[in-house]
Amino acid sequence: MARQVKRAFKYRFYPTDEQAAELARTFGCVRLVYNKALEERTRAWYTEQRRVSYVQSSAALTEWKKTPELAFLAEVSSVPLQQALRHLQAAFTHFFAKRAQYPRFKAKKRSRDSAEYTSSAFTWRGGRLMLAKMSAPLNIVWSRPLPEGAVPSTVTVSRDRAGRWFCSILCEDAVARLDPVDQAVGLDAGVTSLVTLSTGEKVTNPRHERRDRERLAKAQKDLARKAKGSRNRDKARSRVARIHAGIADRRRDFLHKLSTRLVRENQTVVIEDLSVRNMVANHSLARAISDAAWRQLRAMLEYKADWYGRELVVIDRWFPSTRTCSQCGSITEKLSLSVREWECGVCGARHDRDVNAAKNVMAAGLAVSACGADVRPKRRKPGGQTATKQETQRATAGIPRLQAGDEANWRS
Repeated sequence: MARQVKRAFKYRFYPTDEQAAELARTFGCVRLVYNKALEERTRAWYTEQRRVSYVQSSAALTEWKKTPELAFLAEVSSVPLQQALRHLQAAFTHFFAKRAQYPRFKAKKRSRDSAEYTSSAFTWRGGRLMLAKMSAPLNIVWSRPLPEGAVPSTVTVSRDRAGRWFCSILCEDAVARLDPVDQAVGLDAGVTSLVTLSTGEKVTNPRHERRDRERLAKAQKDLARKAKGSRNRDKARSRVARIHAGIADRRRDFLHKLSTRLVRENQTVVIEDLSVRNMVANHSLARAISDAAWRQLRAMLEYKADWYGRELVVIDRWFPSTRTCSQCGSITEKLSLSVREWECGVCGARHDRDVNAAKNVMAAGLAVSACGADVRPKRRKPGGQTATKQETQRATAGIPRLQAGDEANWRS
């Protein structure tokens, strides 16, 4: 059975000089409109305690175009400018819902250059894409075909810091659900091994950044020596960006292959809810954690599981998966990062740290899937002593306990 999903297909293209100039002007106008609307909203709130809506920002944009200072805004397509206001409105919606921080201004040298065109601002005919204000279609490298009969609803044109041009075409696509399989897996994220599976398999961390660290250090040193504002500095910055782009491309390709494999082979995938932002505060591990890109892997697993009819279970980040014995369920008091293998003080079982954690993650995830609640293994201190009330409450805060008969039903 197939389901219709909105799917973006990203392609590289090579603009003519005229198209590049037009798109560069559009990028600049989009950034200006976004920043000016954000400035107006911020001023209205702090000086008048008044919220500015999208409709009011859109009306202000019309007035800006009539002024001599901003008359150039009328020279580019109006659709990307309106889309910038919609993006700002979405940013404020997420902020007021406490899902994101306060919107930030777009900096020319740090923000990604992009412009979004809806169906009224581009023409799609015979596999050729022509944007508004342009006289010729884009020279797109079709690395893979669009779905048969696909009609693009949105086109996003972007240019990365390495100077590469991309267009992302959003359209409806029929995704066939995979046949159910009787297999589940738990994942324990790490640095030495990118992920350890509950089956005992360890996926080696490719360490994409480390491979190019010397090249990157040399390019960054050359950049630091160039005079600010010079052409040579721009060239050096581009070299640094190209190295970063290569690292990101390899990382993304590896994570796509890994996530697709995990979703295809397993009906249920269980992961931990890691707080990467807090973990990178450890300066000794920040570079390695950032290079591992655990959050990117989770995002891929989320949408692929949804597409293909699989289940992704995310367990509580405070679940003591590493210190819990996967054989008897007892919890070790303390386990430093340097300890890679340890022996349970209750049952005597010897564990590989990562494999044991992955097994506990899977067990907790299956309990979530079966019972609809985050059910954790029994907690006992080494030596058979029951954990103190404070320790139990801290470990199981907000988690309902198994009722009589639940465990038998789950195991059956």
